[in-house]
Amino acid sequence: MGSEYTQGIRPNWRQFTLQIFTVFAVGLTMGAQRNVVPIMGEETFGVESLLVIGSFVVSFGIVKAVLNLYSGKWADAYGRKPILIAGWVAAVPIPFILIFAPSWSWIAVGNVLLGINQGVAWSMSMISKIELAGPDQRGLAAGLDEAFGYTGVAAGAWLTGVIAAQYSLRPEPFYFLAAVIVVALLIAVVLIKETLPYAKAEAATDGGDAEPDGGKSEAELPFTEIVKRATYRDRTLFTAAQAGHVENFVDTLVWIAFPLFLVAQGLDVAQVGVVVGVHSAAYFLQVYTGQLSDRIGRKPPIVAGFFLAGAGVLGMVLVEGYYRWILFSALSGVGMALHYPNLIAVASDAAHPLWRSTGLGVYRLWRDLGYAVGAILIGLTVDLLTIEAAFYGTAIAMFLSGGLVVVWMEETHPDIGTYEPPSTDLEADAGDTVTED
Repeated sequence: MGSEYTQGIRPNWRQFTLQIFTVFAVGLTMGAQRNVVPIMGEETFGVESLLVIGSFVVSFGIVKAVLNLYSGKWADAYGRKPILIAGWVAAVPIPFILIFAPSWSWIAVGNVLLGINQGVAWSMSMISKIELAGPDQRGLAAGLDEAFGYTGVAAGAWLTGVIAAQYSLRPEPFYFLAAVIVVALLIAVVLIKETLPYAKAEAATDGGDAEPDGGKSEAELPFTEIVKRATYRDRTLFTAAQAGHVENFVDTLVWIAFPLFLVAQGLDVAQVGVVVGVHSAAYFLQVYTGQLSDRIGRKPPIVAGFFLAGAGVLGMVLVEGYYRWILFSALSGVGMALHYPNLIAVASDAAHPLWRSTGLGVYRLWRDLGYAVGAILIGLTVDLLTIEAAFYGTAIAMFLSGGLVVVWMEETHPDIGTYEPPSTDLEADAGDTVTED
């Protein structure tokens, strides 16, 4: 690999740090809507149905999921930086919509822009860190990405809660949001550098990966084949996709149900910001959990994380009291920190460098559709049953999904894993569904 594109966090620490700030800003943008906006639905716009309140998460999830997929494809074709800039340009109108929206439908439609920003800007920052770090630090890079991204979410939720408690639900919290977006856009335009050459240099070092039996080269898989492989042809990647999908039920519950549940229990908006924020703050542990998977493998922390996150969600409705809610909110966040970056590492391990961005985009497509599906299921459960039932249902889903990981997922660690990708002979595999690894 040419010295100009030497991989590793240390030799690329300046760009890596800028990418850390970028994902932190993406998290702040998302966190600014984690606390105040669901409460606005009830108190500002008089919406009583949680399914209707959750509509802004549905629009966010669908758009973010689709943009995850296509931003990965576009980034492999045109580079990471121009797609990153486009993601921040899309975010510019968000604070103005939140400040001036005359009805809740404006919030739901406006959240499409948040989905674009998150699906594009977070994806580009993540793939850039992975490319700068290289295969030996892939888990650490994913862990740092998710840790600082969700620390930003926690900080955004907490800060907007404090501002709203001091002033009002709007417009004051969204002045802060506008400043974050402007600064992040300027950094993307002026300081961020393109990382696609690192992927090309890594691919050249790894060789052509040609199939000895005359099958298609790993580097030559077409877009549709990558989508099929990451969705259902490869059993390990199918298991990762379903796990990512279900894990976002927890994130959706924290987003739309935690604030309303806690307000109904008598907490004020600042206290809600702490309980919601501590969940996302626990994601900072991904700095360590991503690095842990580089040492012991991806599967153990994924499995542990699913069961721990499910237990934390369940505990929220089994206890009473501000500090106990903080404890179980943090516990569910620790569980998420254990599995979140390592599912990304699984998808990255299984991808060729020249289509890794696209492969990760497919995983993130199915993962972030979990926002939309989760918001609909949670909203219906609350409207038809109780808000507590939504907590029980989410916990059960996490336990079942974690069990599937135990049974079906192969270890993908480059050195200690047992994972083997499926054949690239497209004609032979044309009728396959989920395959053995």
